[in-house]
Amino acid sequence: MKKIIHPVKSGKAGVSPKAKQFNWASQKTTLKKIIEKKGGAEVLVKNSVPCLSCPMSQFEIDKLEIGKVCKMYGLNLKKILKELNA
Repeated sequence: MKKIIHPVKSGKAGVSPKAKQFNWASQKTTLKKIIEKKGGAEVLVKNSVPCLSCPMSQFEIDKLEIGKVCKMYGLNLKKILKELNA
């Protein structure tokens, strides 16, 4: 007789699905990666990140990190990361 193995269920008893969330965006996340995520560009525009409209940034958007951009322009990094990771 063969033993049937059932797939593991995704939720464990007593653990809330919202108990621990994975934050995909950090201060080292590039603008390119943020723009590729659904809603990412909107968060940057809402928070007045100027790099999206700068023609020169298009040449280095895959290297620009959100932490450095925020520091350069005096933007609230914690607020932006919170919105991106929500």
